[in-house]
Amino acid sequence: MFAASFGAANISSMDTLDVVLHQAFGIGDVPSITQRIVMELRFPRVILAFIAGAGLSIAGSVLQTVTRNPLADPYLFGISSGASFGAVIVLTLFTGSGLFASSGLLAGSGLFERFSWMTLPLGAFMGAGLSVAMVLALCGRHMSSQIERMLLSGVAISFMFGALTSLLLYFSDPQAAASVLFWSLGSFSKASWSGLIAPLVIVTGCTGIILLFKRQIMAMRAGDETAHTLGINVSRLRLQMLLLCSIITAILVANCGGIGFIGLMVPHTVRMLFPGQFPLITTALVGGVFMVWIDVIARTILSHQELPVGIITAVIGSIFFLFILGSRK
Repeated sequence: MFAASFGAANISSMDTLDVVLHQAFGIGDVPSITQRIVMELRFPRVILAFIAGAGLSIAGSVLQTVTRNPLADPYLFGISSGASFGAVIVLTLFTGSGLFASSGLLAGSGLFERFSWMTLPLGAFMGAGLSVAMVLALCGRHMSSQIERMLLSGVAISFMFGALTSLLLYFSDPQAAASVLFWSLGSFSKASWSGLIAPLVIVTGCTGIILLFKRQIMAMRAGDETAHTLGINVSRLRLQMLLLCSIITAILVANCGGIGFIGLMVPHTVRMLFPGQFPLITTALVGGVFMVWIDVIARTILSHQELPVGIITAVIGSIFFLFILGSRK
């Protein structure tokens, strides 16, 4: 509620509380414009930011554990770039201003508009799945001894998908390219109550499945050989966790764009607070709250305009990345 009081319109936290009391119990008299700003614009945005921060933090924590690499996260692993590439293909080729529409293949059919709620996440998931498959193919069979190679492969594939995304934007309509470019840098400006359903269901469902495998994931922190002796199919578990992280990243990229380094910073911070544990729920809560306030900074740091969230997380995350490298010598 405190985060919802920040924005272009001058609405205090007490005004936000009055709106909540009026909506819930009919108490007080609140201007309709204030109600619309808080309930239709700011609350969905805050909730989506929380879901995105929680989901990316969980994905980063799981990736760092199953790959035993402290620098792994959806952004550096290539998953986020692959998901962005798949989403941009859908946005630039199948929308009303895309290449297919201009050639008349989809013009006037309304096909994209009818299934837009499904096509964008599906395209993002296919891109994320392709990036994971390419990383695994580059690592070969002996994945347990190729942890560094896995991360380097992810970085290389991230650059490749970034270049392909830029190529698509270069050949697309200028107005569509500008909107897609802003979206790809990360933004919660399009948040709505109906748009919260898919991210909430998928992030919650994937988190529940990950919690079911919590003991097996914890065993992998001791090494693949130890996990094998405990009866765990390491390769299958790693692939399952990579798939779940791809699903989480894909739905968030489809709704929020590419937001990097959250999956790197938050799990490390939580592990500093709770050494030797795997507190997944705490990681989700810290990541969600962190993202909410990053979004507040994004929409208040400049007057009369909004800064993409991904720019702020990239600045903070790159410094954090260098700090981790320095501490590990």
